[in-house]
Amino acid sequence: MTDRLVVIGGGQAAFALVAKLRALKDMRPVTIVAAEHSLPYQRPPLSKKYLLGEADLDRLLYRSESWYTDNSVDVRLGTAVTAIDRAAKTVALDDGATLEYGTLALATGSTPRRLPASVGGDLDGIFVIRDFKHADALAGDMKPGRRALIVGGGYIGLEAAAVARSSGLEVTVIEMADRILQRVASAATSKLVKDIHIARGVDIRESTGLVRLIGENGRVTGAELSGGVTIAVDLVIVGIGVGANDELAREAGLDVANGVVVDAFAQTSDPAIYAIGDCAVLPFRGQMIRLESVQNAVDQAEAVAARLAGSEAAYEPKPWFWSDQYDVKLQIAGFGHGHDETIVRAGQREGSVSVWYFREGKLVAVDAINDAKAYVTGKKLIEAGIQPDRAVLENPEIDLKVLLS
Repeated sequence: MTDRLVVIGGGQAAFALVAKLRALKDMRPVTIVAAEHSLPYQRPPLSKKYLLGEADLDRLLYRSESWYTDNSVDVRLGTAVTAIDRAAKTVALDDGATLEYGTLALATGSTPRRLPASVGGDLDGIFVIRDFKHADALAGDMKPGRRALIVGGGYIGLEAAAVARSSGLEVTVIEMADRILQRVASAATSKLVKDIHIARGVDIRESTGLVRLIGENGRVTGAELSGGVTIAVDLVIVGIGVGANDELAREAGLDVANGVVVDAFAQTSDPAIYAIGDCAVLPFRGQMIRLESVQNAVDQAEAVAARLAGSEAAYEPKPWFWSDQYDVKLQIAGFGHGHDETIVRAGQREGSVSVWYFREGKLVAVDAINDAKAYVTGKKLIEAGIQPDRAVLENPEIDLKVLLS
């Protein structure tokens, strides 16, 4: 038997788990098995600063190679786990090796959905953004004057649209739903973000689907959209969501539901196996959800590390997110899903605004656009369970700090 912790995956959650475990002075043997050939690195900048050439991969690494050596962390890069044997408590690797574990952590993340070949998804010039190789391939195609089609009006698509437009490309965004950000934001926030893009020359087409992509010599040259419209394009960026990487868990007989199902301690249906980050389906406010965010990846991973080191505390999600588009910073506190009311409040500086979400009279989330004060105030109120005075929110002349006094 071994007390070795084996972590499958090399992203934010994997690194946060191992770093916290070592910070807690837990020196059990640790092995990270990562399919990528790079040490764990930050992924949010891939669709922003990295794509713009403002940050290289070395700057995105969480720690240099020496940190892993100094902390006795065995890292196996470019290596995939092919199977989990729960009875033997081993994992099989694609290089033929087998690793024994005492505890196993699944930090397998998610994979971007791609367009099917039946609509031209196999043509050259079509990109997703999930790892640095994706971003490198896209960066080589983003040249001023080219025409970019963004399929999907979620945060990834809109961040890519902002980078493409800032790089001098002509940009069209299509969204099948009747508004961008429909799945993740209020109608008020969608309109605010849409206006930001339109003001910078992006063509946003809502209630618009992709019928097929058109190609010549194997390369995309156009797109037929719903309604019979055809446009010329030079490249396509696909942002139509992700699927949780739960195949290993499913094949091992663990409970899965578009992600690996875990309890409040991030334990799977096998108590020796945890799941953390984007691949995990966790309990939150009486429902089972996936929280695709840096915050959740870090906080959930650190909660597991604390548990392995002896803590009995459950993980309590306190969601926050952010998105950088042009010179605009959108900060989100809380989780607005299921809201039934919003209040839009102008900020103190020009161009700053916040959207406050309520469900059954209770504040559940805040979207702040270039308004750090609203974000910080909203986050504190939500985490403390304090209900704000609506008269204050509805009157931008009153300083938000009175809500915390």
